[in-house]
Amino acid sequence: MPESLLEPVEEKAYRLLVGLTAARVDQLADVAGLSPELADDVMLRLEAKGLVVRQGSEPVFRPQPPDVALGTALLRRQESLEGDRQLVAALSEEFRAVARRRDADHAVEVVVGLAALRERLRDLQQGAREEILWFCRANPLAMQGSDNTEEQDALARGVRYRAIYERALLEGPGELDSVREGISWGEEARVAPALPIRLAIVDRSTAICPLTHDRERHLGEPSAAVIGRGQLLDALLDLFEGHWLRASPLAVSGALGGDVAGAEGIGDAERLLLSLVVAGIPDKSIASQLGVSRRTVQRRLDRLMAVAGVDTRTALAYQAARRGWL
Repeated sequence: MPESLLEPVEEKAYRLLVGLTAARVDQLADVAGLSPELADDVMLRLEAKGLVVRQGSEPVFRPQPPDVALGTALLRRQESLEGDRQLVAALSEEFRAVARRRDADHAVEVVVGLAALRERLRDLQQGAREEILWFCRANPLAMQGSDNTEEQDALARGVRYRAIYERALLEGPGELDSVREGISWGEEARVAPALPIRLAIVDRSTAICPLTHDRERHLGEPSAAVIGRGQLLDALLDLFEGHWLRASPLAVSGALGGDVAGAEGIGDAERLLLSLVVAGIPDKSIASQLGVSRRTVQRRLDRLMAVAGVDTRTALAYQAARRGWL
């Protein structure tokens, strides 16, 4: 730490001298409670710093303006501090650059084997504190949605889940029920026609992305990259957020065989139907997933188009977004 411009005893003597206007050394020693020798030494130091001047043969000391006396010293100190600040900044940047090069081989960890991959996914979810992001593609590699028992616990402790499901995944037997169960726990779900990769990101600090291509999933053990903070993780976060903006929201609940809403609105069952239709899932798959006939699906869609005042599904999707039905 830099030394003070004035030592405590010097500051005390100067303040007393300002109050006295002028004083001899013995007078100042008496008022300040100092020995004559120490008082004389302090006045010599203040004189050297330009804070006092002596007058007369039996010297009387008078105070001088501190901004004039100490201004130059303060300016030099500020210039020295600025130089030190720049030096610290340069050394810090050099340290970070070397650390990045030194730790580059630790930025990505490779996990090999189905059991190890499942365990890592479970560990990441159990340790999550804020948010988990998912790209859920068809034909999951390591964990089916129904096997993800950690999700409910994480949601219960306040972790936000945002999941984007590939359209083909929702067409699989029982998959929609599993997704709807997650939504009932608090998951935010959307549907996209296709997703580029499988991906999970925890607390925006760690991502896990399988390295095995779909066409090679049956050739040997699967592998995945666990990716820490850095530009690669930033790119994956941007990839997720871009797909999230374009994906279609998936409604929470509703049984299509239940009661319909009034003429001016729609109920949960119809919101669910709309979300599946907007996601591009065929009527046959919707009927199968919801346990109703295709005729029921088509009849409900006809009713929704009548409520919206349109005669095509494309126009219905537009009106659903415009009216906040999804």
